[in-house]
Amino acid sequence: MAQRMNEHGQPIGVEVPNWVGCDRPGDAPMMGQFCRVERLHQERHGADLFDAFSHDQTGRLWTYMPVGPFVDDRAGFDAWLAEAALSPDPLFHAIIDAQTGQAVGVASYLRIAPQAGTIEVGFIAFSPLLQRTPLATEAMFLMMKRVFTELGYRRYEWKCDALNAPSKRAAERLGFSYDGTFEQSLVYKDRNRDTAWYSILDRDWPRIEAAFEAWLAPENFDEQGQQRKSLRDLMSQ
Repeated sequence: MAQRMNEHGQPIGVEVPNWVGCDRPGDAPMMGQFCRVERLHQERHGADLFDAFSHDQTGRLWTYMPVGPFVDDRAGFDAWLAEAALSPDPLFHAIIDAQTGQAVGVASYLRIAPQAGTIEVGFIAFSPLLQRTPLATEAMFLMMKRVFTELGYRRYEWKCDALNAPSKRAAERLGFSYDGTFEQSLVYKDRNRDTAWYSILDRDWPRIEAAFEAWLAPENFDEQGQQRKSLRDLMSQ
């Protein structure tokens, strides 16, 4: 594509005709075959989430979070949950196991910028009951689908502590591209954070959506529930 120039001979960006921005994410639940993703509610989800998170007695789950750990600290957990449930940004959601009906994790939309068409997914806390399950992957897919297919955002971001190797691997597996690392971007829990940035752009979404749909298809799992093709392999096709 030839570089566009203005009347002064200066390079300018690609036109985005008739851009009017996007709506903020609404409150309707996101429904999948393995899970449901819905707005976080303290009374409806609190007991389930504390029980699910209590399966991690080490507190490792909260190492790279700005809050926690909440091991055996129900009062502290409830205080955080009450605040999170009322927050408009981050906009917290609970991830519900469709088979058991239990809330087993949380994730949020944050840094929501409808006029620019950019939004981030973050504060992802997957309990041991959710980690490494099809529910976890499907929950991320449902949140992406709302952003791109329903709301028409242009850019979906994932950011994490640059030392958080599992989060970086997860971002890459889910189709995010590495954008760079912002050094000394935050201080949390009395320590420095260098932040690794990842993103998915709207032009990449059709390919990524097709990979998720192929991975989640019933025929991609054997009788023991094991995947036949990995999401990473499907992304590369």
